[in-house]
Amino acid sequence: MKGLLYFLVIIFANTIGSVSGMGGGVIIKPVLDFMALDSVAAISFYSTVAVFVMSIVSTYRQVKNGISIRFDLVSWISLGAVLGGIFGNILFEALLRVADEKLVQLLQIILTIITLLFAFFYSRYEWKNFTLKGIPWYLLCGLILGFLASFLGIGGGPINVSVLMLMFAMPIKDATVYSICTIFFSQLSKLATLALSTGFARYDLTMLWFVVPAAILGGGLGARASRIFSDKKVTIIFQGIILCVLLINIYNASRLF
Repeated sequence: MKGLLYFLVIIFANTIGSVSGMGGGVIIKPVLDFMALDSVAAISFYSTVAVFVMSIVSTYRQVKNGISIRFDLVSWISLGAVLGGIFGNILFEALLRVADEKLVQLLQIILTIITLLFAFFYSRYEWKNFTLKGIPWYLLCGLILGFLASFLGIGGGPINVSVLMLMFAMPIKDATVYSICTIFFSQLSKLATLALSTGFARYDLTMLWFVVPAAILGGGLGARASRIFSDKKVTIIFQGIILCVLLINIYNASRLF
C-alpha cells in the first residue's frame, strides 16, 4: 500500500516538476512528510532518488526535442551545484546527529516556505532581472541552488527557476530546462555523499521498485507536456503548484508543535 501511494505521488510530482522546472521534490517531500510513513532521512532519500532519475529522463527528452542548451553555462552552474549539494547534505546529516528529528524537519519546512514565497512573488510581480555573466557568477548560482536542493531534500524546487531568471534574465521555459540540468548534478552529489558516508543500508531499498519507475514516467510525461505548453501556461502551473505546496508545508509545520 505504501509503495503504491509513493508511486502515485512521485508520478504526479515529477510530471509537474519537469514542466515547471521545480524538480518534483518540492511536492514529494512535503506530501510524504504529511503521510508520515517514514523517517525524515528516508523521505529525503526517496525524494532525492526520484528527482535524480526524473532529471535524467527530462533532460534527455528536452535535448531530443531540439531544446538548445548552453553547455558552458550548465557546466559551471552544475559544478557549483555539486559543491553546494555536498555541503548541504553534510550539514543535514550533522544536524540529524545533534538535534531532534522534528527540529530538523521544522527547519527544512521553514526554509522551504521562505524559498516558495520568494519564488511566487518573483514570478508574480516580475522583479528586475540582471544579465550577469562570467564563471564566478555561474559558480555562485550553482552553490546556492545545490545547497538548498540537498539540504531541503526538495531537489531544487521553485527557487532554481526564479534565481536563474533573476541572475541571467532567462525566459521561464529556458530557466526550467537549466534548472532540471542543475538538479541532476546537485542530486548526484547528494547520493554520492550518502554512499561514501552513511551508506544506504538504513533505508528500505525495496521502495526503489516503486520510486524509480514512477520517476521515469513522470519525467517523460513532463518533458512531453513542456513542449506543448506556452510560457504563460508554464508560469500559471509554476505559481499554482507553489501555492499548493506552501499550504502543505504550513500544515506540516503546525503538526510539529
